Amino acid sequence: MTEHPDLPTAAAEPCSHVAGDALSPADPTPGMSRQVALHTESMWSGTVDTEAGAVSGWHHHGDHDTTLYVVSGRMRLESGPGGEIVVEAGPGDFLRVPAGAVHRESNPGDGTSRAVIVRCGSGTPTVNVDGPAPTTDPAASTDTSPDTSPHTSPHTSPHTSPDADRT
Repeated sequence: MTEHPDLPTAAAEPCSHVAGDALSPADPTPGMSRQVALHTESMWSGTVDTEAGAVSGWHHHGDHDTTLYVVSGRMRLESGPGGEIVVEAGPGDFLRVPAGAVHRESNPGDGTSRAVIVRCGSGTPTVNVDGPAPTTDPAASTDTSPDTSPHTSPHTSPHTSPDADRT
């Protein structure tokens, strides 16, 4: 048997299990129902259910980088300046919400949507805010260089192809 003297003490910490019916209510945001499974100093995991037609309030997740895996239904995220960037996902899709990104979620589908959430970071996992990230005033900009950035429509993100949100 090989010894592992270079492994941290945490290497001996056992794995754990949380039953699906043992989740508890967490982080209220209007329009959504979150349930927490695990919350450590550096990670939060659980589920979110959004009723058909519901739109959440604007919020962000502080220092937490968030990944959502859509289990059922449809999820739409609005983010960016003025909430103008929109991505939509369905069952089997993943969504990423960067730390501090102000956004809101909605369910454009006919049934309740459910996603599994994993957040990595520390501090308060959900901060409700009054509205989207502010837009920049084009008149206040002094940059006259040509725009060479990749263009996105209101229904794509810079990290997806135009067809990526059609599932």
